[in-house]
Amino acid sequence: MPFFEANDGTRLFYRDWGRENRTKRPILFLSSWSLSSVMWQYQMVELERQGHRCIALDRRGHGRSDEPDDGYDFDTLADDVARLVEKLDLRDLVIVGHSMGSGEAVRYFGRHGRGRVAGLALVGTILPFLRKTDDNPEGVDVQFFEATRARWREDFTRWMDDSTDAYVGKGLPGSAISEGLVEWTKADMLSTSVRTLIACNMAVSDTDFREEMRAIDVPTIFIHGTHDASISLALGPKRAAQLVPNSRLEVYENAPHGLYMTHRERLNRDLLAFVAECGGKVR
Repeated sequence: MPFFEANDGTRLFYRDWGRENRTKRPILFLSSWSLSSVMWQYQMVELERQGHRCIALDRRGHGRSDEPDDGYDFDTLADDVARLVEKLDLRDLVIVGHSMGSGEAVRYFGRHGRGRVAGLALVGTILPFLRKTDDNPEGVDVQFFEATRARWREDFTRWMDDSTDAYVGKGLPGSAISEGLVEWTKADMLSTSVRTLIACNMAVSDTDFREEMRAIDVPTIFIHGTHDASISLALGPKRAAQLVPNSRLEVYENAPHGLYMTHRERLNRDLLAFVAECGGKVR
């Protein structure tokens, strides 16, 4: 099984599909809050079929990776990504991050990624900064995050059941998926402890990415649904795209936060096209 050790000794799991694919750019997938690398299987299986090496990481505390007491801040998470990229000697790669994973992608790029990353694809992004502050009046009141975490401490499964329909866009045109896929996603979420969920959510709500986003100098695409109930277009990608030079925003009509499932065929096409557009030599 493919594991590696983080800087603090935490044992982390990753998937590496298509290792023999060397003629096209490698793609690294970073998962959403609460979810493991398995969330990306419908992207990875298709992009591998199209000739790309596809790698996905189980964030610490998620999936098959160890659950340490700490290290859920974005600096440490970015360092975890760096260890994997260096272990596999990935170069000229495109990073695809969903939700929390988009924050890891940007922090990794700023700390370690220059010279290795050819492009960033940020799906359902949490960027640039979620919490309301004096200099971020568009953000969300801290009381909302505190109330949500209180619900998780009381009964995370109830909160998840209450949130699932919006996550998968139930009832929206073009967003129908099987109940089996919904239950599989919920099971993946439930495999992550409430303790880890809260620690990661605190990092998501409190981390300000604005300055480092202005320094991104590789092609960047934001992909977001009009009906994303987790992060609205106005709060997330519309502001984020204004900060990143050489970026663009692709909006999916009637798509929810879980568009990697509901709109997977379109997402796969858009990712393939974006990866092909990114400059640099493939090695």
